[in-house]
Amino acid sequence: MYLSRVELNILSRETMRAIVLPKIFHGAVEHSFDDDRMRKLWRIDDLNGKKYILILSEDIPNLEQFAAKFGFEGKYETKDYSMLLNKISDGGIWHFKLTANPVIKSNGKVMAHITSHYQKKWLLDRAESRGFSLNDDDFQIVNSKWYDFYKKSGNGSCRVRMMSVTFEGILKVTDAEKFKETLCCGIGREKAYGQGLITVVGARK
Repeated sequence: MYLSRVELNILSRETMRAIVLPKIFHGAVEHSFDDDRMRKLWRIDDLNGKKYILILSEDIPNLEQFAAKFGFEGKYETKDYSMLLNKISDGGIWHFKLTANPVIKSNGKVMAHITSHYQKKWLLDRAESRGFSLNDDDFQIVNSKWYDFYKKSGNGSCRVRMMSVTFEGILKVTDAEKFKETLCCGIGREKAYGQGLITVVGARK
């Protein structure tokens, strides 16, 4: 696996449009790989007043065109993710960040969790099966927003209305192999539109 990062040009009208309409970034990310069926995750991050896109993939992307269109020509980096994955072990404590789409199925319909209580509960309920544990007091919601756009579907289009929630906090690895799979495969729905990528930093024993 490889983790790539591209600084985004927030003064570009096209970039800001893509931030509002994640289907644009979805298409651009797909075009950065020879195999569009390859597993990949992506997320928009804010850091020190700058915006970045993170892309986790099974192969090294060609980000020349992506960076030139949405960021700054030649300004991107790709790192081997196996170095981090090899550090994951049972009992490890990590600071995590996750942007995800917390939803619930009710009467055959998929509905977004719109309160912070149920958004946090959504993640807490999934932690054990994803190889980690969380305490309610050890993580928080740092951002939440709605996306509302149309995508092509057959000969027409369909509406995508999506709640995106960013969580940050501390977790403990309870099953290293499951957690590695979670890091590589993500959590939740709408992964094509920038949801599901969880990253970790700052391990301690």
